[in-house]
Amino acid sequence: MPPDPIDETAPAKTGADGEAPHEEAYDPKERTGLRGLMRDMADALRGTERDYTTGSIRRALLLLAVPMVLEMVMESVFAVVDVYFVASLGASAVATVGLTESVLTLMYAVAMGFAMATTAIVARRIGEKNPEAAADAAVQAMLVAIAASVPFSIVGVFFAKDLLALMGGDAWVVEEGYRYAAWMLGGNAVIMLLFVLNAVFRGAGDAAIAMRVLWLANGLNIVLDPVLIFGWGPFPELGVMGAAVATNIGRGVGVAVQLWVLFRGAKHIRVLGSQVRLQFDVMKRLVRTSIGGIAQFVVATSSWVGLVRIVAEFGAEALAGYTIAVRVFLFTLLPAWGLANAAATLVGQNLGAGQPERAERSVWIAGLVTMVVLGMVSVLYVVYDEALVGLFTDAPAVITAGADCLRIMAYGYVIYAWAMVIPQAFNGAGDTLTPTWINLACFWALEIPLAYTLAMPFGLEARGVYTAIVIAESTAAIAAIVLFRRGTWKHTRL
Repeated sequence: MPPDPIDETAPAKTGADGEAPHEEAYDPKERTGLRGLMRDMADALRGTERDYTTGSIRRALLLLAVPMVLEMVMESVFAVVDVYFVASLGASAVATVGLTESVLTLMYAVAMGFAMATTAIVARRIGEKNPEAAADAAVQAMLVAIAASVPFSIVGVFFAKDLLALMGGDAWVVEEGYRYAAWMLGGNAVIMLLFVLNAVFRGAGDAAIAMRVLWLANGLNIVLDPVLIFGWGPFPELGVMGAAVATNIGRGVGVAVQLWVLFRGAKHIRVLGSQVRLQFDVMKRLVRTSIGGIAQFVVATSSWVGLVRIVAEFGAEALAGYTIAVRVFLFTLLPAWGLANAAATLVGQNLGAGQPERAERSVWIAGLVTMVVLGMVSVLYVVYDEALVGLFTDAPAVITAGADCLRIMAYGYVIYAWAMVIPQAFNGAGDTLTPTWINLACFWALEIPLAYTLAMPFGLEARGVYTAIVIAESTAAIAAIVLFRRGTWKHTRL
């Protein structure tokens, strides 16, 4: 568990150059009470030029976390909106979304690995007061992301049917749903770039920009989903494929806005045209840091693919219920990722500024806040499990299956906070190997075998899968806390 509370407002005695760190100039009386909170919230939403390596950690966390939480809410809304509209097409249509997303998790692993490395390096350079080097890292991250998206596009466009069949999809999923899979996998470049460019802004401390981009992208997706799925007005009725087309359009517009802001200049980072070139030394550093992150997320997300495959053995209703429950689950879990990402940014920038103890304090505070938030949400899941799933479908079998998933997984929600925040802190420091080993032990060596054993030999069916998730995530959280307290991450070089 975290150490005893300490004075988080006290800055480190010296900065990176050995001088006393600069304190932000503002009147403390104006930043206390309700009035101060409202002003901080306004600053968080519009963005601020604040130096996050000085002053109150709680305020720095608030300024970063608020837009990051809202950003993650918008990201989770993508999946929830798709499932909401697709659910009216039947269980097989929902299963198509679930199976495609399970395959996309492998691509998300690569995107998140690159994004994690990008945040770490950009944050470290900003902490060192070197925004030009941060911009160089941003450009190389974009080039790597584009190159990495090509193989996924090729496989998705030409082998969508084979992938869905391999994942256990029924005849309708394979023959009709493959178009959805082809669009989602074929257009994965916009997903890659959206992840990486938002990581640039988060690492630089411009989290409000990443938030606004996802507001725009998600708004377009919400409008276009029913229009393209059901063929409203002059638009063709595309069915489940319409959800994929809408998502790609929304995210594509988001990427265009990201590029415009990045080259125009954000509050903490700007890319010049002269910087758009290959810089192999920067790219090598980025890829080297990404490898551990990619492996980390491949292990974690591929375990979810295995879980989906086990659940699929119990029919389309069980799979549809699981798919809906996971979307609801992510709707509140991803906002917690916003707090975890805020901690990662504070770790990276404070290590760059030569303040490792301040970086550590930031993590404990972020973890405690996340634990409280998820604890409150878990109560809602236990009490309103069937009502929440019922918002997406009126099929009794699907509601029962989804409610079981929500209720069981909610029992471990509080401990999930540490399984999210601390690994992101390691990543923010550039130590990507420690979370990778944790994931290998907890998700491959423990979760998958345990899920199969509880579901099949023990006869718990899908409930066995959900129980295994709770056990594995709790184990990962405990391991992360123990390893984080050792402090070796403070000495990671980037």
